[in-house]
Amino acid sequence: MEKIHEAVTLGALFRNRVIQTLLLSTLFLQIGVWVRNYSILLYVVEKTNEDPIAVSLISVAEFAPIFLFSFIGGTFADRWKPKKTMIWCDFLSAVSIFVVLLTLVFGSWKAIFFATFVSSILSQFSQPAGMKLFKLHVKEELIQMGMSIYQTIFALFMILGPVLGTFVFQRFGIDVSIAVMGVAFLLSAGILFLLPADYDIAEKEAQAHIVQEMKDGFTYVLKSKVLTLLGGCFAVAGLALGLTQPLGVFLVTEQLGLPKEQLQWLMAAFGIGMIIGGGVTIGLAKKVSPQILLALGMAACAIGFFVMGVSKQFWLTLAAEFFSGLFNPAIQIGINTMILKNTEANFIGRVNGILNPLFMGTMVIMMTASGWLKQTFSLVAMYETTALLFIIGILILVPLFRNAPVLEKGEGV
Repeated sequence: MEKIHEAVTLGALFRNRVIQTLLLSTLFLQIGVWVRNYSILLYVVEKTNEDPIAVSLISVAEFAPIFLFSFIGGTFADRWKPKKTMIWCDFLSAVSIFVVLLTLVFGSWKAIFFATFVSSILSQFSQPAGMKLFKLHVKEELIQMGMSIYQTIFALFMILGPVLGTFVFQRFGIDVSIAVMGVAFLLSAGILFLLPADYDIAEKEAQAHIVQEMKDGFTYVLKSKVLTLLGGCFAVAGLALGLTQPLGVFLVTEQLGLPKEQLQWLMAAFGIGMIIGGGVTIGLAKKVSPQILLALGMAACAIGFFVMGVSKQFWLTLAAEFFSGLFNPAIQIGINTMILKNTEANFIGRVNGILNPLFMGTMVIMMTASGWLKQTFSLVAMYETTALLFIIGILILVPLFRNAPVLEKGEGV
């Protein structure tokens, strides 16, 4: 009976028009994002002769806007119509990509950073709008399972993305790679027209002062024990990931002594783990609380990064990537479910806009410093520090383990 119930639940999810449209849009967005990530990475590595500072600046261009614009984007996402917001963001991302293509043809190659920077800014308006649609159109009991399916697409591209991005760049070069990005964003924007019509914004909400709305968002988060603790966990996780995020290519070239292109296979192992983990998490969605899922994911990452730091064997590093990927969906699903279940629909954007900068701000700080830190400390020391930070993040969540009913609706108010 339980399996029949789960099948019925999955069927209800896939019949949901919003879920269908968001998943298809995400498919094309991921194509654009992964071609962007790997073509730009390989292009900069090639142009700068593997300069670690230049490589780290790619990540800064991608993540700094998340810190700078997340709260602003979230606040406007709460007052703007979500469908229209997402369509315009994808369209403007495509326009910015084609501008960079023209700049590459007629100007400096350093304009490549602009493509990542602009699309990252626009995603700060689009992403909370998508979360708001999830909150408005998906039943609460289906949210965690819906998030599991949503994350499975990201997991799939952890495998296909690096291979696709590397192939497009090596076969066709940076110009074609950028064109592929632009077309992918345009297709995503077109698909979003299939979303249901936006609800009309209440007159009071439309006329509210933007500064007051920002203040209300901070007050809302501070009054919620769940969201406050989650913010602390976000900050520590940002420090952890930012320390090593730009250094994967050096883990391959220096630690393992392999060509830089082998990075795609480590990412593929991580992605295979994510797909399997996403399937397992779908089955656990109604049985395990999101705070437990989050803690399990962080514990697995601590183990995985510890092994990556000490490993000198390709197969062992590959296994550590797979193990980390296996539990990564638990982190993403746990975080998103906790936010959605503890936040009212008209605060979704602002809550995301407050919590994401805590994560991305600390992450960007560490990514900016990681290139210089690598010149002072060993890769081993940096990866082991990352593992320790994940453990600290778990300790921050401990108060939530003692109060499982904290996920009931209304706690965040």
